[in-house]
Amino acid sequence: MMKILPTHSRLGGAVSMALAAGIMGAGSFVFAAEKPNIVLFLVDDMGLMDTSQPFLAGKDGRLAKQPLNDFYRTPGMVRLAKTGTLFSCFYANSVCSPTRTTILNGQSSARHHVTQWINPYKKNSGPKGWNWKGLKPGDVTLPGLLKEAGYKTIFCGKAHLGPFKSEGVDPTNLGFDVNIGGSAIGQPGSYYGEKNYGKGGSHPVPHLEKYHGTKTFLTEALTLEVNKEIDKAKAEKKPFFVEMSHYALHAPFHSDPRFADNYKDSGKNARAQAYATLVEGMDKSLRDMLDHLEKIGEAENTIVIFLGDNGSDAPLGRTHSVGSSAPIRGKKGTHYEGGMRVPFIMSWAKPSAGSALQKKFPINPGAVTDDFASICDIFPTALEAAEVEAPKSHIVDGQSIASYLENQKGENKQTFLMHFPHSHRSSYFTVYRDGDWKIVYHYAKPQGKRVELFNLAKDPYEAKNMAATETQRVSEMLKQMQAALDEAGAQYAVHKDGKPMRIEH
Repeated sequence: MMKILPTHSRLGGAVSMALAAGIMGAGSFVFAAEKPNIVLFLVDDMGLMDTSQPFLAGKDGRLAKQPLNDFYRTPGMVRLAKTGTLFSCFYANSVCSPTRTTILNGQSSARHHVTQWINPYKKNSGPKGWNWKGLKPGDVTLPGLLKEAGYKTIFCGKAHLGPFKSEGVDPTNLGFDVNIGGSAIGQPGSYYGEKNYGKGGSHPVPHLEKYHGTKTFLTEALTLEVNKEIDKAKAEKKPFFVEMSHYALHAPFHSDPRFADNYKDSGKNARAQAYATLVEGMDKSLRDMLDHLEKIGEAENTIVIFLGDNGSDAPLGRTHSVGSSAPIRGKKGTHYEGGMRVPFIMSWAKPSAGSALQKKFPINPGAVTDDFASICDIFPTALEAAEVEAPKSHIVDGQSIASYLENQKGENKQTFLMHFPHSHRSSYFTVYRDGDWKIVYHYAKPQGKRVELFNLAKDPYEAKNMAATETQRVSEMLKQMQAALDEAGAQYAVHKDGKPMRIEH
């Protein structure tokens, strides 16, 4: 059975000092010296295989290249894996808005009720009262807490945290000082500066007018702008928290001309080639940010958290022998591992044995763990690194993974709950993972009421449903699932007769 660290803290008396300093003056010089910068590098629709950096273990237990790893080019991710700790099993929700909300507040989708991607213009179908307007001013958020502790908080890229005409539409209402390019849209109207990034259509990217009419690809424009904001934070002598949230790799699959020649002889179709250029452009952004941090002398002071927001949606097509998440099963929007598992690496931008900050929050370079963690763990981990506490009244569903980063094992048992009372590629289901076992409960049509049970230690590709033979385990895990849903106050879709779709066993 897999393990996770016990809840613990290195904070001690530093918490009261930090909070006091934050109250006395956000611009205090002490923060720049004693607080790490944090860069959260979030990639849209990036599955476990959309990289040249392997994330799956082979028969010998070591990371092994899969077919798609030879197609993509991500030297920046390879670089980050060498300097940091890689999680080969890290869970997100299978669609974007629930994941993005969880990252900001540390709660599962069952608790914060943002259980589906948010339509920018109207309420999506789903259970009555589901939180389609997202977070709002006054909600506890990671950037809000860091801002109170003296951080400059910068958002760049895709937000998709609330619809137009909601308060959650603008990240500056949720704890960020700066918003570059974030709004209600979940995808850009265009990645091309020549097309003004979709201005005039239904999905315009805001705040980038200076690049309109130029050949600057969207991924590059966002990178240039976020590095400028980092420079401003340094000039203000403030530590910074950056959420670099790329629109890539989401559709439309527009080819980044900087990298198109690298894939023209790949044998893949045009859309798959275009997707690969988006991957390489994203990775170029990561490298550019790492290089910039080193150039301005902040690399040794900066923690980088790299992850995707849900499984892959790569347009590889039926004519090719590999699926978008192969060899793991499923893709974005499904309850299988290909919809839920995403790349995750956490590293100092430049490891340094002599850094006082790195001694306080050590990250083992080149380490790999196959114990699972999730998006719920980012909130408490980042707060621990910054020596900031959340209000005791704020429920957090995750735990700090700091011990993993030191390559230590904890004794507390980890679980992961994903609740999806909506229609998508997989519809009306709840996933619950406990140790090696993963159970999926399907509530109703179109797939029908049924249960799937997988032992992921023995069957990582979910080839064999063991629900029919492991009946006692099914019964126990469904009870645990229902208890977790009830404790979180989960909402349920309803049957045609108006009764809620609850677990029946």
